[in-house]
Amino acid sequence: MRISPWFVPLLSLVVVPPLSATGGVADLVRAYVANHSVANHAVPSFARQTGLACSSCHYQFLTLTPFGRKFKLNGYTLSNQVLIEEKDSTNGGKLGLSPVSMLSAMVTAGITHTKNEVAGTQNDVAALPQELSGFLAGRISPKVGLFSQFTYAGADGAFGIDNVDIRFADKGTIGGSTEVVYGLTLNNNPTIQDLWNSTPGWGFPFIGSDAAPGAAAATKIEDGLGQNVLGLGGYGLFGNLVYAEFSVYRSALQGVSAPDATTGAIQGVAPYWRLALQQDMDRQSVMIGTFGMRTSLFPDVLSGPQDTYSDIGVDAQFESKVGTGNLVVRGSWIHEKQTLDATFAAGGSANNENTLKSLHVNASYYPKQWLGLSGGYFDTRGTSDAGLYGGEPNTNGFIGEVDLNPWENTRVGLQYTGYSSLDGSSDASGNNTLFAFLWLVF
Repeated sequence: MRISPWFVPLLSLVVVPPLSATGGVADLVRAYVANHSVANHAVPSFARQTGLACSSCHYQFLTLTPFGRKFKLNGYTLSNQVLIEEKDSTNGGKLGLSPVSMLSAMVTAGITHTKNEVAGTQNDVAALPQELSGFLAGRISPKVGLFSQFTYAGADGAFGIDNVDIRFADKGTIGGSTEVVYGLTLNNNPTIQDLWNSTPGWGFPFIGSDAAPGAAAATKIEDGLGQNVLGLGGYGLFGNLVYAEFSVYRSALQGVSAPDATTGAIQGVAPYWRLALQQDMDRQSVMIGTFGMRTSLFPDVLSGPQDTYSDIGVDAQFESKVGTGNLVVRGSWIHEKQTLDATFAAGGSANNENTLKSLHVNASYYPKQWLGLSGGYFDTRGTSDAGLYGGEPNTNGFIGEVDLNPWENTRVGLQYTGYSSLDGSSDASGNNTLFAFLWLVF
């Protein structure tokens, strides 16, 4: 399972210089600093850029605060540094370069124990590293920012490109009074550009074991396109209330010139859309939204029939102060219709048409900055297909996790996954998994 660490470009440690807000969204920094204490000590890399600690943008990584969503919405460009600028503007040259490094890194290690041994593997599998990632991320120019991740995966024994999101962002008004933050996103994984932790790209659990058993079935928007596509889209937040995005994706295969059975190639373009209503209040924040994607794929050739996947999802997120801590509740439901003209003709599926439904509901409570308690329910079910899934695709169960964060960039966690069913089998408890992990960002 790929970790989804978009927070990680936060993570090259330096001492933050004195505050001197610059940039098109400097007022956000000033307003935040005016109402929050900012410690002048070693903090991570987006934090270097803004002069704010990681906890300003995250309840705990990866869960974004409203301020963290504004940082991402504004294209990772918010800065609190004295920029490198063009001194002689007589030739029309413009420069607004950040003086801080965009480099950072992440490493995870873990031990995985399953109730029953997985055939052909050793139980209590140790991984160091499970993942080792390098990042280039931060402000490129006053209105352009970058997040890019390159990962060595221990299970694959290989290093390759991971998530990438390049953004242009600006703001204006409609009717002279309604503020609009708008922009463009160029990315390689549908939903990683989203602002909330309820869509697949950055959804809970934020880490999982590469050695643990998992479900055979997942909707296309959840799994199957990441790092093998290139998407370009436009987005806007209107009046801090309505968020909308429309993007189109095209195959951008890595390491091969033609598709294979694990990647496929998009016929034409695959449209993606997102609409959400949000409201930020003093002690609460709420969002309800919908998203979807339609993808036609050539499975392993570049001509002939295609497989078409139509995904429609609804999601919601609620955040609230509870005592001295914070509670975040998230949920999503995705319905996928599959028309498998190519796979069915080749004998790879028993049905020409299938449906698949995916439900995720979870919550995290952060009573203190150093402690996180999370739990969630997952359920995937759909049409029985002996060729595609080996039978029923039905999988459901729960995940519980305890996280200790002695420092904001250091996590020790214990995660338990229990199955009520797995790939249609109700005798699934033997796949229950205990995963102990260490997660460092620097």
